[in-house]
Amino acid sequence: MSTAPAAAPTLRTNLADYAVTRAMKDGRVRSDLVTLDFCGPTPAHNGFKAMVRENAFDCGELAIVTYLQAKAYGKPYVLLPAPISGRFQHHCGGFNLDFGHLDPKDIEGKRVGVRSYAQTTGLWIRGVLRHEYGVDLDKVTWMTLNDGHLAEYSDPANCIRLPKGSSIPDMMMAGELDAALLGEDMPKDPRVRTLVPDAHAAAKAWYAREGFVPINHMFVVHESLSQNRPDIVREIYRMVADSRALAEGVPAVFPPLGLEANRKGLQAAIDWALDQKIIPQRLSVDQLFDDLTGSLG
Repeated sequence: MSTAPAAAPTLRTNLADYAVTRAMKDGRVRSDLVTLDFCGPTPAHNGFKAMVRENAFDCGELAIVTYLQAKAYGKPYVLLPAPISGRFQHHCGGFNLDFGHLDPKDIEGKRVGVRSYAQTTGLWIRGVLRHEYGVDLDKVTWMTLNDGHLAEYSDPANCIRLPKGSSIPDMMMAGELDAALLGEDMPKDPRVRTLVPDAHAAAKAWYAREGFVPINHMFVVHESLSQNRPDIVREIYRMVADSRALAEGVPAVFPPLGLEANRKGLQAAIDWALDQKIIPQRLSVDQLFDDLTGSLG
């Protein structure tokens, strides 16, 4: 543990309650070097736009797609090799069987709802549909509720904004949308089927072949912190690692710590984000980090 300086800085932190972050948030993992003020909104993704548009936070979690866009548009944040959340996404595309069975390619020419085109869950499930099942994503009309987190970003031409206040799950159940890409919001209804056949078995087979769990959110810090207080950045990483070590109920397969351990997953996120017109140019995995953060772990 570091020796306490005269005044440990307090950092505005946007971080949700997950199994892997709970010990940081409940005080079991603490620091003499820095105080994390968990002042972000609930859910934490409601703070992502303010983070990348207004520098509203010094550190915290950020969706990997939002971070890729932030990097592409020159925003002052740097990635720590510390996933905060991740999961298989094969089960996150669904449809209502009342309106007919859909195989993955059947969504071509149809209307599919997704909260935001640049949402990370959307990236991963669209990538699975494209690369595993041959779906032409350009032939789908993506019906969205929200814009992206980056002001500089615009959705592709085959996106249409739904009226404010629309419910994508309700519209899917009513047949107003042919299918939807939904994470935890998928209706718990016996009529709902996954677009990916036998989704959990498909995810297991995919993991056996590809060897990584799709990353949702990772920890980021403001670049000024990394440049001026590398000791604090190392300390934050230590806190994340210690909190993960105390976590209970984490899935047996979960994105690991470390740059190299996450390289394949991050490369897939970059490749798929470029392919889906979410980022304007190719990035390298190493560009996502600086010399300090890339060496952590």
